[in-house]
Amino acid sequence: MTDVLTGYAEASAGLIARFEAISTRDLLAPVADLLPVSPARIADIGAGTGRDAAWFASKGHQVLAVEPVEELRAAGMALHRDKRIAWLDDRLPDLVAARREPAFDLVTACAVWQHLDEDDRAVGICHLAEMTADGGLLILSLRHGAGAPSRRVFPVDVGRTLAGAREIGFDIVRVAEAASLQAGNQAAGVKWTWLALRKVRLPANTNRFPRGPL
Repeated sequence: MTDVLTGYAEASAGLIARFEAISTRDLLAPVADLLPVSPARIADIGAGTGRDAAWFASKGHQVLAVEPVEELRAAGMALHRDKRIAWLDDRLPDLVAARREPAFDLVTACAVWQHLDEDDRAVGICHLAEMTADGGLLILSLRHGAGAPSRRVFPVDVGRTLAGAREIGFDIVRVAEAASLQAGNQAAGVKWTWLALRKVRLPANTNRFPRGPL
């Protein structure tokens, strides 16, 4: 992930405005009816500039915005000063610091899964399951299509992702296809698959990927 994060840091000046221009309401439309209505604890993994975290906070939720790119995190902290947002420097697949927090009602990892290879995804999905409360929801968006040369992406197999999620205790609530909201991505043929996964159990063997040092 280090090369990917460096790519985001180097492109951050242009990315900040692009990220903020996207409507969270439109982005989350494929899963909007599944989102919590009553105040909930939410973890936004790969929060970027905090656009989505701020939208959740405006609905009364407490949000942990997890973002490893300093430039994006700093911009988010300056742009979105809602006290219901807490910021954390942490990253997939290990999420060492984030996993110290109590489990969340909703965990989102939007537009990040494509940056992990299959080995890191196997670790990451277990750690996301650990962060999701029993009965809670994990939302993933899976990118299909090329990425920027400086921010490497790996092909995502939806079926394999779903099988891995089932194996560690998620029920599949929704699989939805969506077009990209960004004109450049639309022109490049980028599409997305949205997954909504309900945590029903966490098998004992999930700890085959142990925590890092506390």
